[in-house]
Amino acid sequence: MTSSALEDVLADARIPTSSKSFDVAAGLRRLAADAALSSPNPDLTRAAQAQQRLSVVSRWVLNEPGAAGHVDRLAEDPPQAGEEPGHAEAAEQLDIDGALVYGCLLYLTGHPESAEFWWKLAAGAGHRAAAYCLHLRHCELGEDREAQHWLHQLVQTMDESGDGFFEALETVAKYVGTNGSAASVPTGCLEAEVERLASRAPGCGIVRRPDRRLADRFHRFANCR
Repeated sequence: MTSSALEDVLADARIPTSSKSFDVAAGLRRLAADAALSSPNPDLTRAAQAQQRLSVVSRWVLNEPGAAGHVDRLAEDPPQAGEEPGHAEAAEQLDIDGALVYGCLLYLTGHPESAEFWWKLAAGAGHRAAAYCLHLRHCELGEDREAQHWLHQLVQTMDESGDGFFEALETVAKYVGTNGSAASVPTGCLEAEVERLASRAPGCGIVRRPDRRLADRFHRFANCR
């Protein structure tokens, strides 16, 4: 094909364009309007709300005045040598509030599976806040059956004044969502201590009880608030 013939073919293949300049601002406004009209995925919205609420509850638990003392007790009563997490004997020795606090710490430092394990130990002993954490965690994962199970467990442990528990959490979560929170999040040093223990996790991948070193670091976290 000659150079002249090639130019003729390319000329015929050229896509015609408007001589008008493109209005970028108007285009962005149209995209924004289209996005506003599209309905959000309800499952994704529910999962995001559960994640935000669980983060709020976890921070709330870590900032409770007695949290450090519960981590102390959890660290001072380690399982017997060779004992794997999940043994019935381990659950009987636990400070149940400590299991809740530790689970919240693990969740906020990026170990949600380990958080579930410790929350389940506490919830199995009747701890309502731990059951609520598990309910939110399964909502976050889109696991409706498991979420309903833990909600049912929670409701079973409530008396006639139990609605106040939900109302308090709803109020706190909504306030934090709108105004932010002064509740402290785990510091880098505290997160490093969690990672140290996580690196020693057994084959099941569950982070074991806090040791004295992590408990001391948690005290520093609590005293710096």
